[in-house]
Amino acid sequence: MTSAQEKKYVIGIDYGTDSVRAVLVDTASGAEVASDVFYYPRWAEGKYCDPAANQFRQHPLDHLEGLETTIKNTLAKAPAGSAEAVVAISVDTTGSTPVAIDENCKVLAQRDDFMENPNGMFILWKDHTAVKEAEEINTHARTWGGEDFTKYSGGIYSSEWFWAKILRTLRVDEKVREYAHSWIEHCDWIPAVLTGVTDPQQIKRGRCSAGHKAMWHESWDGLPSEAFLESLDSLLSGLRKRLYRDTYTADKAAGTLCPEWAEKTGLKENVIVGVGAFDAHMGAVGGQIEPYALVKVIGTSTCDMLIAPPSEIGDTLVRGICGQVDGSVIPDMIGLEAGQSAFGDLYAWFKKMLLWPFAMVREEGGNDPQLLALLEKVESKIIPELSKQAVMVPPTESSIVALDWLNGRRTPDADQALKGALIGLNLGSDAPKIFRALVEATAYGTKAIVERFLAEGVPIKEVIAIGGVAKKSSFAMQTCADVLNMKIKVARAEQTVALGAAMFAACAGGIYPDLDHAQKIMGTGFESEYVPDPANVEVYKKLYSDYQKLGSFVENEMTRR
Repeated sequence: MTSAQEKKYVIGIDYGTDSVRAVLVDTASGAEVASDVFYYPRWAEGKYCDPAANQFRQHPLDHLEGLETTIKNTLAKAPAGSAEAVVAISVDTTGSTPVAIDENCKVLAQRDDFMENPNGMFILWKDHTAVKEAEEINTHARTWGGEDFTKYSGGIYSSEWFWAKILRTLRVDEKVREYAHSWIEHCDWIPAVLTGVTDPQQIKRGRCSAGHKAMWHESWDGLPSEAFLESLDSLLSGLRKRLYRDTYTADKAAGTLCPEWAEKTGLKENVIVGVGAFDAHMGAVGGQIEPYALVKVIGTSTCDMLIAPPSEIGDTLVRGICGQVDGSVIPDMIGLEAGQSAFGDLYAWFKKMLLWPFAMVREEGGNDPQLLALLEKVESKIIPELSKQAVMVPPTESSIVALDWLNGRRTPDADQALKGALIGLNLGSDAPKIFRALVEATAYGTKAIVERFLAEGVPIKEVIAIGGVAKKSSFAMQTCADVLNMKIKVARAEQTVALGAAMFAACAGGIYPDLDHAQKIMGTGFESEYVPDPANVEVYKKLYSDYQKLGSFVENEMTRR
C-alpha cells in the first residue's frame, strides 16, 4: 500500500455563494481523499444585504475564516502524513465579486473603521445596485468616439461586473473614495492572501476575471484606456495605473504559501498557490470540457462555458454573452461564457414563498420540539415533493408560462433591470403546476443561450451539466433535455468545481504539463445521461414560443421600476 508521504496531493478551494469547500485530491487518480465545507456565518444571518434593493455583500472575515477552517479540517480527516504530500493549492470563487483594497492589499472591511460598512466588502456577483452605471458604460462605449471596449464582452456590459460596481461604490461612498487604493476580484485576492502579497502591483491577476468582467484585452494593451475611463467619470481618473496590465492563465503559479498561512493551515511553505479563476471556468475543466461542449454549471444561477480553437472561431464575436477570452478556461483556447442570473434561486424563491406562514407557526408554537421537527421536515422535503408532483403534470395540460428573469437577465443580452412574470394562471393553478412552469422557464432560458450561440455560427456538439441542481434534480435535467432536444450528460464528481481547481493546482504545481493531461488522468467521467422525450419535445416548441412572446412583452411594454 502506498503511504500518504509517497503520494502527491493537491487542494482545490471552491468559494460558492453560501459556503467555501476544500477538497484534497490524489493527483494520480482524481479521487477525493477528504473534504470540508464552511458556511459563511455573517452571510447566513443576512448581514450587509438588502435583497429588495438588490444589494448583496460578503464580509472578508467569512472568507478568511472559511479558508483556514476548511483546509485544517480537510487535512484532519485525511490519512496521517497528508499535509506533507500536498504540492499545490488552487482557488476558484464567484464572480464578478470585486472589493476595494488599501495600499497594503487589505480589504477595507478588514480595517476597524470599515468593519461594518457594506461598501468596503465584497460586492457579490448577484448584487445589481449598479444598473445605472452599467447603462452609462454601454452608452459611453458606443458614443465616446474611440474603441468599443465592450466588443469582447458580448457588446453589453453588465451591472454584475467589475467597472460598474466600482463606479457605483465610488459615487455613493466618500470614505471608500478616500481609502480605496485599488480594487481586486475575489478570485485574485485569495491567492494574494495565501502567498502573502502586500503590494497591489505584485498580485498576479487572473486572465479569467480580467477578460470576462473587466474588459481586459491584449489588443488594447490591457484594461480600457485612461481616456475612456476618465471621460466616463472623473472618479475613475488614475485608477487604471493602480490596477494591472498583465494577466495570467490559471495553470500558472501565483507564488508559494507564505509563513503565516503555512502556520494557519499546517501545510509546508513550499506549497505552490495557483493563479485564481471563477468557479464556472474551473468547474468546466473539472467537467472535462472539450471544444464546442457547452458545460452548464448549475447552482443558484448558471454559468455556461464553451471553448473553441482560435483558428476556428476567428473574428466571430458572439453578441450578448459574458465575453470571449483567450485562455480564460483552457490556455490557447477561446473561452466563451454565458449564463442565467437565476436557476436554483428561482426554485428557492418559490420555496420561500410557500413557507412564508411558517414564521407565524413558529411564533405561535414557541419551542415545541415536535412542532419544530415537523417544520424542519417539511422545509427539507418541499422541493423534492414539488418535483415529484410536477412530473405528473403533463406539459400539454399546463397553460402556465413563466419568465425566469426574477434576478434580471444575464444572457443573451444582459439587462438586470428586467423582471420575472407568470401568465396563464387560473383557479386550478396549484403549487406543483406553478413549480413546473418555473422549472420550464429555467430550461427556456437555457435554450435562448443555445440558440444565440448557434445563430452566431458557434456549434454546440453536446451539453454537460455540473453543480448542485444537476446532481439533485432529475426533473430539472430531463426538462432541459426535452426543451433543448439534446442529450445532457451529468458529471460524476460530487464536487466538480473543486475538482477543476485541483486539476489547475496539479498543473501549477508541475505534476502535469497541461490541463489536457490533468483532465485525462484526474477526470472522473459521467454518472448519468438525460435523453429527450420526443412527445415533450414537440409540446415545448410551442411553449418556448410563448415564453419568447412573454419575454418580448415584458422587455418592451412593461414600465420598469
